[in-house]
Amino acid sequence: MARICVVRCHLYRDSRVMREVATLIEAGHEVVVVCERDLDEPRLERGKSLIIHRLPLRHVAGAGALRLLAEYTGFFVLAAVLVTASHLRRRFAVVQVNSVPDVLVFVATVPRLTGARVLLDLQEPMPEFFMTKFGVGARNPLVRVVAVAEQLSIRFADVAITVTDAMRRRFIERGAPAERVNVVMDGADESVFDRERRLAEYVPSADRFVMISHGTIEPQYGLDTVIEAIALLAPEWPGLQLQIFGDGSQRAELRRLARLKGVGDRVWFSEGFVPIEELVSALASADVGVVAMRRDPFRDLTVAGKMFDFVVMGIPMIVATTRSVEETFGAGCFEEFRSGDANDLARAIQRLRDEPERARKYVERATEVVDEIAWRIQRRRYRALVADLVFGAKSPVTAVRRPAD
Repeated sequence: MARICVVRCHLYRDSRVMREVATLIEAGHEVVVVCERDLDEPRLERGKSLIIHRLPLRHVAGAGALRLLAEYTGFFVLAAVLVTASHLRRRFAVVQVNSVPDVLVFVATVPRLTGARVLLDLQEPMPEFFMTKFGVGARNPLVRVVAVAEQLSIRFADVAITVTDAMRRRFIERGAPAERVNVVMDGADESVFDRERRLAEYVPSADRFVMISHGTIEPQYGLDTVIEAIALLAPEWPGLQLQIFGDGSQRAELRRLARLKGVGDRVWFSEGFVPIEELVSALASADVGVVAMRRDPFRDLTVAGKMFDFVVMGIPMIVATTRSVEETFGAGCFEEFRSGDANDLARAIQRLRDEPERARKYVERATEVVDEIAWRIQRRRYRALVADLVFGAKSPVTAVRRPAD
């Protein structure tokens, strides 16, 4: 089949990127990944159908604008050189670039000029990301520059994909050609996040109630609100616990907050990201998954990937909703609470503890919704797009149907 390059300015542990790479390999393609390198990772890793080039750069969580610019610039230069050299030695059929930043797509300039097709995966809306991260408005000069860069990046690519209908609409509102932007949603790999395992291992307990959250630990994910809710409930609920898996700039701050609120013994943190087997084991025995995102212009366009993990494993959810979450899931899929409101979250936690039948119905309805947009379906869409790029209009895979504008 084809030789495909996948570029991501981050470590090779992003679940979406890894699912996409696995899908490409399953389709018979040879994949070359270009990404950042963690301290204990090899510079070069070779497998049967996968080569990973790790560049000597590492993402710093919570970095400011100048640090981000330096990271993006350094990665862009090194990745452009590596991708170009690799392509000239042996041609890529497709170069896929996963944002952020959007302009990283231009590392594929030489391959594109010499026959390769370009796929841009817009995982986050960069203008809204900068607005939220730095507390500025849409008219800020930096945000305007980022918005122009976003549109140029989409037009440079042969095809762009993104993760929600809300994001697709926003890109089109800013000027992107509607026919060029497709939706391939996130989703959990059902072969990894195994509901049968939870059914076998989960045992409800009157003495212990475990809430769980996993992923990046940053202020926008609202884990401080969860800790405050735990503190409100702790005096009357000795068995209430919170497990937080992942890493990020806010981990130390949240540990201090837990101690300050007197619940340091109720809130447990992993030492960074853990192997997937360890995470799945913890999910299998948890009572409730919590998604406490703060509502802002950025999060209103996205859906937390952990929600799909919870649903696939059959874990009831408590969620601070965003517009995109409401649009994707609809009513009856989870217990909702007001973003940033610890008292309302405490109410939601108590409700799921006291009403197990309600929790069961949430799982049932969420499963019905996600079954229609599951990764097995998104994977077919993604494969079809790549096949169209590799083989042209006469793709052997059914073409993707874009959502209505």
